[in-house]
Amino acid sequence: MTVSAGPVAVAQRLRDGMAGGVLSFPLTAFRDDGTLDPDGYRAYVAERLAAAPGAVFPACGTGEFFSLDEDEYRQVVTITVEEAAGRVPVVAGTGYGWAQAVRFARIAEDAGADALLVLPHYLVAAPQDGLVAQLEQIAARTPLPLIAYQRGQVAFTADSLRRIAALPNVIGLKDGHSDLDRLQRLTLAAPGDFLFFNGASTAEIQARAYATVGVPAYSSAVHAFAPEIAGAFFTALRDDDHGTVDKLLRDFYVPLVELRDRVPGYAVSLVKAAARLRGHRVGPVRAPLTDPSAADLAALTALLTAGLDLVGATL
Repeated sequence: MTVSAGPVAVAQRLRDGMAGGVLSFPLTAFRDDGTLDPDGYRAYVAERLAAAPGAVFPACGTGEFFSLDEDEYRQVVTITVEEAAGRVPVVAGTGYGWAQAVRFARIAEDAGADALLVLPHYLVAAPQDGLVAQLEQIAARTPLPLIAYQRGQVAFTADSLRRIAALPNVIGLKDGHSDLDRLQRLTLAAPGDFLFFNGASTAEIQARAYATVGVPAYSSAVHAFAPEIAGAFFTALRDDDHGTVDKLLRDFYVPLVELRDRVPGYAVSLVKAAARLRGHRVGPVRAPLTDPSAADLAALTALLTAGLDLVGATL
């Protein structure tokens, strides 16, 4: 077991990483029969790390956390920590109810993860006191720094944000609602050292808008299959090269979102299909997700080819 650095040190490493690259959420590799493929995952995550992300988030939404058992989760986090070798922070996903989240948290701690992303709890809607209590229960049972993820049925008010930010090991919030009015209120309510992340689906689409309310850091699903495109977009955005940003949005990201929106679950299964098109051994998605249809796969191939051409790369 690796002893994690404290919340302040981890937060600073994340802050430094976010200034230099996107946040990478690697896919979990499965064999054709649906079993975990540890060797395929190791090769794949090594290539993600070679593309210089700001941090890596294994076993989260894109990594199909919801379909992993505890042993598979342990393997995925352990491999990521081994491959990262301290170069970038490793933030593992955890979730469900707090009792199950703590079980995964302890596995991640044993595996050497630096922090945890607390995914939205399972199924039920809850009042603000319950959302805060969920974080309090997890925070009381793990020394690892926590990043809350608001999406779906989880949406914090400014008062609740102050309460969770007061917990010693809660260091940040990932937002998937894209409600910039609410998000601005949260950033103003938070302590100055609190981290915020743009976690919208295909976050590049809204990256400029998020930056206007003080949230420039974002997760990139595109980094999971085309780090050349993700990197070009990040650099253009950082350098205020709005012409390049607009071109990449218009000719790649917007068409990708339109394709993604055709079928529920394509936010993951299209990403995995695109990784397979690039030759990565990531395998199929697990049920209840489904792999893209032949027609949608053909459209994805054409779009990916065109997107790579925009940045001087090839399929």
